[in-house]
Amino acid sequence: MKIVVKKSPNSDCTAMLVGKNASMDGSTMIARDEDGHDGVKPKLFVTYPATDNTGKTFVSTYNGVEVPLPGKACRYTATPNADQSDGIWDEQGINEYNVGMSATETEFTNARVLGYDPLVEAGIDEDAMVTLVLPYIKSAREGVARLGALVEKYGTGETNGIAFNDHDEVWYFETGGGHQWVAVRIPDDCYAIAPNIMCIEDIKFDDPDNYMYATTIKDFVAENHLNPNPDTFNFRNIFGTKDEADAYYNTPRSWYGQKLFTPDLEQEPTSQEIPFCQHANRKIAVEDVEFFLSSHYNGTPYDPFDTYASGTEKEQSRFRSIALDRNHCACILQIRNGVPAEVAGIQWINLGFYAYSPFVPFYTNNNETPANYQIADEDVSLNSAYWLYKSLQVVVEPHYHQFINQVNEYRDNAQSYALGQIKATDAAVAGQTGAAATAALTAANLATAAAVTKQTEKLLSDLVKQTLLSSKYRWDRGQNL
Repeated sequence: MKIVVKKSPNSDCTAMLVGKNASMDGSTMIARDEDGHDGVKPKLFVTYPATDNTGKTFVSTYNGVEVPLPGKACRYTATPNADQSDGIWDEQGINEYNVGMSATETEFTNARVLGYDPLVEAGIDEDAMVTLVLPYIKSAREGVARLGALVEKYGTGETNGIAFNDHDEVWYFETGGGHQWVAVRIPDDCYAIAPNIMCIEDIKFDDPDNYMYATTIKDFVAENHLNPNPDTFNFRNIFGTKDEADAYYNTPRSWYGQKLFTPDLEQEPTSQEIPFCQHANRKIAVEDVEFFLSSHYNGTPYDPFDTYASGTEKEQSRFRSIALDRNHCACILQIRNGVPAEVAGIQWINLGFYAYSPFVPFYTNNNETPANYQIADEDVSLNSAYWLYKSLQVVVEPHYHQFINQVNEYRDNAQSYALGQIKATDAAVAGQTGAAATAALTAANLATAAAVTKQTEKLLSDLVKQTLLSSKYRWDRGQNL
């Protein structure tokens, strides 16, 4: 048997999901950051037009899997790799039916399960999931069903968590082994945090409104005696790892997220029993999700950026932070309620290093994305949005305490501007439908991106000049006289 090992543990992400009654404005939100092993794998933001794929077959350049396509594909947004020689990696987006999908959250199946259902070398993996699912679904629940059928038929070479949302529901889907999967609907009044561990707990097989699962999973677990607690069916306990690495690399991120939104909880960062879904002590806004995805254990002894914190050097390097050097692209997929369907879908995108860059909102009902979001070669160019924000990271990081107040002011200004633009655009597009609405929203996106890009270029220019003036190698005439 060939052992399949994919994805470095250094290419891991963090996700947050918010039900419609848990959010401040009644939106559903799924959000995730995408990290990379080297931090320099450029990302794009694109819109794929609707196409007819009848008779066509998808072939992955990542692992060679071939999948016949079902026919007509709808328009959708995505954040693919700039270099697609090793796969597309569309990652996350919203389609024309206002269905969002984020794929994937890297997870791991325990060795016992893999002994009975090994990973599949040429299976449905992260590189292809969004491409094979998002253009062909009209609801979050349909997304779960389609992806589940693909995993059962073709298998998967990875263990992953995948999020779906529409205007009403939020679902989290997890694979285990080569062919098993489960999915849970996040309660409308809850939020959920997903680091790089299996998160879904008890599965209720008699509740199809809130749980979906592989047709084979009950028999698979029973036949191979995999359930350590037969009175329940806890997916995390049966399929997950719960090893020492999880306690330091993964669970602290869940602990910190729940500390932010449910502060009365008494939990340890290394606990292996942190619940997946929680109730917040307040309604959650987009800004709250942004803060979490940009966080680095702010306000705790574990903050690696704060050299003046109460934490020791050992404490500051104890846990893996969300914001770190290999950040690529974070997205919040927001489906709004109480607004016309034409303007309901907004994809907030943060490129570069999340603690320094702003989240920029884009209506997903668009014909094209801004030109600087569509280019990113292997060479650095400030004409590329990706490289512009990664360059900001390079300048800020060595001067964190010198520049962070300016950076935070810039991020706040960009957020306020973005919210004002959304409100003004909603009003301007009111009553428009079809091609007219799409054209107007496309123009609004271009204007928003241009304004935030200009703010970023100005900040970068100011910080570079300040850095030049603060060099420790300065020498003033007469200083030794």
